[in-house]
Amino acid sequence: MKREKVTAAIGENAGPWDVVIIGGGATGVGCAVDAATRGFSVLLLEQHDFGKGTSSRSTKLVHGGVRYLRQGDISLVREALRERGALLKNAPDLVSEQEFLIPCYGVLDKLFYGVGMKLYDMLSGRYAMKRSRIVSRAEAIELVPTAVTKGLSGGVVYYDGRFDDTRLLIGLVQTAAAHGAVLLNYARVIGINRDPSGRVNGVSFIDTETGAEVSVSARTVINATGVFTDPVRKMTEASSKPILKFAQGIHIVVGGRFLGSRSSIMIPKTSDGRLLFCIPWYGHTLIGTTDTPVETAELEPRALESEIEFLIENASRYLTGKLTIDDVLSVFAGIRPLIANTGDEKTSSISRSHDIFVDDAGLVTVTGGKWTTYRRMAEDAINKAIKVGGLEERECVTESVAIQFDAGPAGGPRLHQRLDYTEDDVIRAVRTEMARSVEDVLARRTRALFLDARAAIEMAPRVAAIMATELDFDDEWVRRQIDEFSTLAREYLIRSNDVLRSDAD
Repeated sequence: MKREKVTAAIGENAGPWDVVIIGGGATGVGCAVDAATRGFSVLLLEQHDFGKGTSSRSTKLVHGGVRYLRQGDISLVREALRERGALLKNAPDLVSEQEFLIPCYGVLDKLFYGVGMKLYDMLSGRYAMKRSRIVSRAEAIELVPTAVTKGLSGGVVYYDGRFDDTRLLIGLVQTAAAHGAVLLNYARVIGINRDPSGRVNGVSFIDTETGAEVSVSARTVINATGVFTDPVRKMTEASSKPILKFAQGIHIVVGGRFLGSRSSIMIPKTSDGRLLFCIPWYGHTLIGTTDTPVETAELEPRALESEIEFLIENASRYLTGKLTIDDVLSVFAGIRPLIANTGDEKTSSISRSHDIFVDDAGLVTVTGGKWTTYRRMAEDAINKAIKVGGLEERECVTESVAIQFDAGPAGGPRLHQRLDYTEDDVIRAVRTEMARSVEDVLARRTRALFLDARAAIEMAPRVAAIMATELDFDDEWVRRQIDEFSTLAREYLIRSNDVLRSDAD
């Protein structure tokens, strides 16, 4: 996909699009795949890059949600497990089975978690992975040699899905495009257009790369902007009340030696009652997540000192590697869009289910949910859009649509000795994945920024030079890109100027 061809396709479309989607995260791109595979004409607009926000900042799990099982949200668990099965079938190169150990430090713990995971297996039904099992102390240590052994009585092993969120997202972008959808990043919607009767009939956007302002017509418009849902709703109803609350979750990435295993650990008991995961990820260990209420949504949220300390403290109770703040290679934060209830319950208690809203002007909004259930969210949203826009009734087919995956060539010199990415990864990102900045390449087409922020900073000059050659940009663009990325990447370092961000900042 070349951006120039995408913008040309938009200009050549004179008639109304069947579906215009605002938002290029998992939900929006999922909607594009769903609508395009039903045969509708589809335009998707993303204000920054695909997956810039929450969709690139997950725990990298395709799962039913053990925590939701503990909360008694059986319907959400069952739905998520069904969708996990669909993803394993449709994206076998992007989603894989992951083994988890729940370390137990008492016989009652083994019984309790063993029964819980058997229920998890049962809810999976025909979409089940390997069955969970109770293991001895010796087997638990063999699975995760770095687990704390003092008081260890054994554990419970279960299986869930693992993925790289933005690699799957780019696969979905390519899948949507292969079925005729037109998807454009760096296209910021500035208004939702309405006909004389007040009904939504299109959008206006700015191509932030060229500065051009464009207006397109549409039979229906879908707001799939995640944490930015409410500002978009106000484009049609200025008086609309907020429907979202926000919760921040952070992750830290440390060296692979701290886990020392292909198995993951699910930590069932933390100081705030939240589950914690330690997961092998590209030769590193990913630890997360937190659940911190925040008042506003930001495109680049920042981790709080208390969140970082929480992860280090609780992971250290189960791992023997004497984890300290100096071991953290990168820290990243994401914000969850949670559908607000009338009560004042904690964000950790709010359901991760999704909902569809239609305002008086006909704007369709889909929000809430979780990565694993993106396909079901998209199906529900397109079903609603068909009714709102008066489109022809067509069945959803995405349960059996293969998700594209083009690994491309793996050659070329490595970009950094600590990471496996090569010059060919950069070239592919530009030529076929619509990467337009150093950040796009190092944060989302590769995961360098999330794995090792300092290494990513050191890679930036070479990446910028390769991109400039591919895109025919000048030296000034290279210098600006290096500066902008380095400024951003320093926020992923635990110690930026040797000072941690405090909760009071």
